[in-house]
Amino acid sequence: MKKIMKVAIVAAMALAMHGASVASVVISGTRVVFPSNEKEVTIRLSNEGQQPGLVQVWLDEGDPQAAPEHINVPFVLTPPMFRIEPGKGQTVRMLYNQSPLPQDRESVYWLNMLEVPPKPEDGDANYIQMAFRTRIKVFFRPKELNQQEKVQEAAGRLKWSLARTADGKSYTLEVSNPTPYHVSFMRLSVGAPNGKSAVNEDGGMVEPGKSASFALQGGESLSSGALKVKYTWLNDYGAGVEGEAEVAK
Repeated sequence: MKKIMKVAIVAAMALAMHGASVASVVISGTRVVFPSNEKEVTIRLSNEGQQPGLVQVWLDEGDPQAAPEHINVPFVLTPPMFRIEPGKGQTVRMLYNQSPLPQDRESVYWLNMLEVPPKPEDGDANYIQMAFRTRIKVFFRPKELNQQEKVQEAAGRLKWSLARTADGKSYTLEVSNPTPYHVSFMRLSVGAPNGKSAVNEDGGMVEPGKSASFALQGGESLSSGALKVKYTWLNDYGAGVEGEAEVAK
């Protein structure tokens, strides 16, 4: 496994020596929601490429550098490693081992998929094997919270404010989350009465009962007066949903 991860670091070298290469195995969906009253959920993978691929899957708690063999999570993925032929699919089962998890808020984990394409048959001496890694969020949702009406309302309950940067020249956008749900954003922007705006194109996530900060580009142009934030948050299906709210300054 460690050897595979080291290979991924030299991907740029491989592209230069052996031509372009892209990942072919994809996960159906951009997130997984695991209701606490379910014993398992299934994750569908498909190979959209022209060659077979060797795939390994595992979960982590938020550290992308953690080695799979050192991670302790309350889920089991089966099968953990498999081969997918071109044009074929594979179903991975995620089973909850019933270890205690908070019942008053969501918990978040990350699903990792590592794909290693086969060695070319032409025996090219310049070949360097590449590994492609995909990482998506897994939300463990307590049964009492698994109500779409409440999930959809979460983003509208967030509290927004501006804070000065350390140099005093600009602002960061602060958000506090009083809900038991994780809220993820694709994009955020703050608009001022003078028509100026500041944006964050990177997005991010705010956890239940916590706060998060988002750096703004162009924040120095914001004037005094009523400010509004416009944001795009992601629903359970990975679709972007537009919203807006007032910003305290």
